[in-house]
Amino acid sequence: MTLPPLTRVDALAAWDAFRPRITEYAARRNHVESGHRNVSKLSPALRHRLLTEDEVIRDTLAHYNFSSAEKWLQEVCWRRYWKSWLELRPQVWTSWRQRVRALHETLPAEILAKAGAVCAGESGVACMDVLARELIETGYLHNHARMWWASFWIHAEGLPWELGADFFFRHLLDADPASNTLSWRWVAGLQTPGKTYLVRLSNLEKYAHAGILRDRHGSDRITDGAVTPRHSPDHADLARQPLAALPTSLPAVAGRRGLWLHDDDLAPEIGPFAALTPTAVVAFTSERIYRQHDAPSAARIAALRTVLGDGIARASAHYRCPSTLLKTDDTATSLTEWACAHQLAEIVAFAPAVGPIQDLIPRLSDLLVRSGIRLTLIRRPSDDLAFSLAAGGFFPFWQKMSRHLSPPE
Repeated sequence: MTLPPLTRVDALAAWDAFRPRITEYAARRNHVESGHRNVSKLSPALRHRLLTEDEVIRDTLAHYNFSSAEKWLQEVCWRRYWKSWLELRPQVWTSWRQRVRALHETLPAEILAKAGAVCAGESGVACMDVLARELIETGYLHNHARMWWASFWIHAEGLPWELGADFFFRHLLDADPASNTLSWRWVAGLQTPGKTYLVRLSNLEKYAHAGILRDRHGSDRITDGAVTPRHSPDHADLARQPLAALPTSLPAVAGRRGLWLHDDDLAPEIGPFAALTPTAVVAFTSERIYRQHDAPSAARIAALRTVLGDGIARASAHYRCPSTLLKTDDTATSLTEWACAHQLAEIVAFAPAVGPIQDLIPRLSDLLVRSGIRLTLIRRPSDDLAFSLAAGGFFPFWQKMSRHLSPPE
């Protein structure tokens, strides 16, 4: 399989290569073929915004009419919907992180051992083990395969969904707090209460490439009707929270400004920061902020370094100022020290979505205030719009969101 793109140049090339297949996307997207030609594999680039959703949507509508590209556009907007839903309910993310830690501390050793074996591709159901090993080896799984495996974990193996979601989050190169957490909740029957997703062998036989089913050992465990729903208790409060009001453009103020790049949004040259004249730009790599119980995979850490390095290189070329990628175990402290060293009056950054980067903000803000430095977070206008539309389910969101999609003028 060609690995997903992890630089903007590679993402644009992958997008150019995939775009002619958009009209086939609706019919072919569920087929899990070797090499995954039926899907774009742009998810890591979109997750880190090496390529923005806005760019992809505008370019799609510049080449196709809405009806012929609607299914593709919906899938692009699913990522934005999940992010919007979680932005309005951040406690669901917090609850998941707390549950991962609690389960590791309280589950019997034999259950944790079983979970470890299934993650290692040693469940005894060969087709599911192929998928586990693919995730570990490549950092990627087709979305349909993710659903099969998550359902197998929850409903066939009877393991806590939170630990399965953690396995994905540690290995996926496109690991996204919203898409990952909420997709696992959906398979478990929590996101749409009572509606679970059950893996069926006939579905694999219809959509999986031959390599996945070459070894049929253990397949009787997922034959049609063999997997029944397992109830997963919901430990999260689902109440909708008020959306924090943030500016969507950079206010004009005096003083030395620094730009903090983080892996939630690595396209500073596009959008609100395009005309910024920063004193310096910085990004940090930190394994610590992504750790729940076990560390992220080496491939995941390497991918984060690659995307951040690409963002810093483009920022350096665009702003023509000192632009640095630093490694740290304490992002908040290191960012404060960097700002003080550059005698900054203000740090500006894209507002991080709910997830590990946003979790840093309260402590970071406190450290900066003590140092007399402002922190200004800017929300992209299209995110501000999307967040305001995600009160209910996806299709009401899509009906409203689709009215705002338009080709370039």
